[in-house]
Amino acid sequence: MTIFFYTKTDAYGEFSNFSKHGIEVDGVWWPTVEHYFQAQKFEDKAYQEKIRTAHTSKQAAELGRSRKVPIRNDWETVKDEVMLSAVLKKFKTHQSLLALLLSTGDQEIVENAPGDYYWGIGKNGTGLNKLGKILVSVRQQLKP
Repeated sequence: MTIFFYTKTDAYGEFSNFSKHGIEVDGVWWPTVEHYFQAQKFEDKAYQEKIRTAHTSKQAAELGRSRKVPIRNDWETVKDEVMLSAVLKKFKTHQSLLALLLSTGDQEIVENAPGDYYWGIGKNGTGLNKLGKILVSVRQQLKP
């Protein structure tokens, strides 16, 4: 069986980076993984803080997609590692989420995001599903 998730209100919606499960990184609290991930695209500390304090994860994502502020030169090479570390931190921080993730056993996990062919599977299922693969990796790393 495959577990599909997308929005934070779906079954397994807690796996979404938009879910309200914050993380602490370097002594700073981020309201969601999405806030953290989007902010890491930028070197500008003031812009990172603007993203961190965005009212919703959707607003954080919109700020992160803006190109009015230049993104890091190395973003394409580091983004997978940034995502992995943030998702790992999320499941280490929230024990109820870890229990949910571990309850999925060895099932494949798929972000059913119709508009995202990198982190999700896209509209036609041909996407890379990088977020789903990261969740499977985190599950493996955190198994007792």
